[in-house]
Amino acid sequence: MTRRDPVSCHTVRVTNETRADRSTRIVIVGGGPGGYESALVARRLGAEVTVVEQHGMGGAAVLTDVVPSKTLIATADWMTIADRASELGIRLPAESAPAEGAAARRHIVDLEAVNTRVMALAAAQSADVRARLEREGVRIVVGTGRLDGPERVVVDGAGTDDGSDLVLDADVVLLALGSTPRVLPTAQPDGERILTWTQLYNLKQLPERLIVVGSGVTGAEFAGAYNALGSDVVLVSSRDRVLPGEDPDAAELLEDVFRARGMTVVSRTRAESAVRTEDGVEVTLSDGRVVQGSHVLVAVGSIPSTRGVGLEESGVRLTASGHVEVDKVSRTSVRGVYAAGDCTGVLPLASVAAMQGRVAMSHALGDAVSPLKLRGVAANIFTAPEIATVGYDEKQLREQQSRYVTSMLPLTRNPRAKMLGMRDGFVKLFAHRDTGIVLGGVVVAPRASELIFPVALAVSHRLTVDDVASSFTVYPSLSGSIAEVARMLHHREV
Repeated sequence: MTRRDPVSCHTVRVTNETRADRSTRIVIVGGGPGGYESALVARRLGAEVTVVEQHGMGGAAVLTDVVPSKTLIATADWMTIADRASELGIRLPAESAPAEGAAARRHIVDLEAVNTRVMALAAAQSADVRARLEREGVRIVVGTGRLDGPERVVVDGAGTDDGSDLVLDADVVLLALGSTPRVLPTAQPDGERILTWTQLYNLKQLPERLIVVGSGVTGAEFAGAYNALGSDVVLVSSRDRVLPGEDPDAAELLEDVFRARGMTVVSRTRAESAVRTEDGVEVTLSDGRVVQGSHVLVAVGSIPSTRGVGLEESGVRLTASGHVEVDKVSRTSVRGVYAAGDCTGVLPLASVAAMQGRVAMSHALGDAVSPLKLRGVAANIFTAPEIATVGYDEKQLREQQSRYVTSMLPLTRNPRAKMLGMRDGFVKLFAHRDTGIVLGGVVVAPRASELIFPVALAVSHRLTVDDVASSFTVYPSLSGSIAEVARMLHHREV
């Protein structure tokens, strides 16, 4: 380890042992899923591990993205369930029955209390991650890390109490830099009326009319959540439907659900600008329309946090979009430097970031390792209903001219769904026409994130539809629909 002398500005190197007689030194820049999961693997393999994180362990995934957003969405789910209670025969006492019309909503959201809980849970999860790493013997350094050549990381202002830089020598460096919300030059966030998804949790009151710019995963999730919480929501989509990159049947169903719940979906137009007014915001669209609201959420993707941290100066190749180039075992263009997570642009999922980090450390430290395989990655969109996918989608199968068959079963055919009052959703499977091997699947249902697992097992282990169909399921259960769809695709040997 070395420190910079705050007086002379020279680097002072402190070492009591030679490189040959001490364990491998791993420095991980970023404490998100890719960072902390890789740290745990490296420690189990006997390495000396330091994690550098600026904001808190767990990174953006825990503090401002996945954990808080899904906690908020879980609260919105309860509102959706409560609003359906009367359909199941559940009534409030007559004396507390609400009035008709907009005031008839039985439950009122205290957004400040919701957000307080959301951020408390995020902080608790971050503390849990930190405690786990410390128990395993991982050193944690708070600060902003930057690469200074392939074997050195400089942490700005973390060296001593006087604010000098801390210099960490490393045999292996893992970059888990994450990403930040993309903003529009004509819609600069102010944290009050014009917001990114990281700023929503500062709101004290529910937006009266929330304009959501962007109909991808993030935009759809927050639009659905705030609609369920009670906001009037306008969703602006530049494409002809919401979730343009997802299964068309799933996207069409979700858009129909959004509209049925009172959401306004504006398609085939872009937001040109967003400005504050005296008591709200105005969003100007590319077709000339102006949409007025109380708040606007800009959800137009993210950009990798790879600029200004010494990557290009150290020889790490970046793509045109600014992502770190990596191979299937997370190696960058520089020997001994690996990367994981959103900064690589592979797939913006916490599960993928964690796997990239684990694979990187296993490879770097000589353990058995399998290259990253994206075919078995299960993904979920936390709307109501949820949309879960795994394996090949129909567009990919058509483009590669695969011999495939598909079948879909509406959720309304499932007895358990009927009992629970579920109406919207389906199960769809894709299988090879000749072998019957399951190639992919889509589940649209409440808790689809849990239901996709058996399909993921089938895809990962190359099971056939007959393998799935011959497995017992509980009756009644939602997972029974997966076996039923597999039976519909029965592969008969000729």
